[in-house]
Amino acid sequence: MKNQQQFTVVIERDEDGYYVATVPALRGCHTQAKTLDTLMKRVREAVQVCLASENGAGPSLELVGIQQISI
Repeated sequence: MKNQQQFTVVIERDEDGYYVATVPALRGCHTQAKTLDTLMKRVREAVQVCLASENGAGPSLELVGIQQISI
C-alpha cells in the first residue's frame, strides 16, 4: 500500500452559495462545488493534479490557525 499524505483543506462558502476549497500547502490548489460531497471529491482530484505538476514534492507547510478579525 502506498504511503498516504495528509493535507489541510480550508473550506469557505461564497456569495453564490458555492463551497470553495483551498489547500494552503499546495500553491494554486483550489476548487469549488455546490455541495460538500462533490467538493471533497473535487479537492482530492485537485490535490492529485497539483502533486503531479510538482513531481510529488509539495512544500512542508503546517497550518497554524485561522483567525477572523473585525475592523
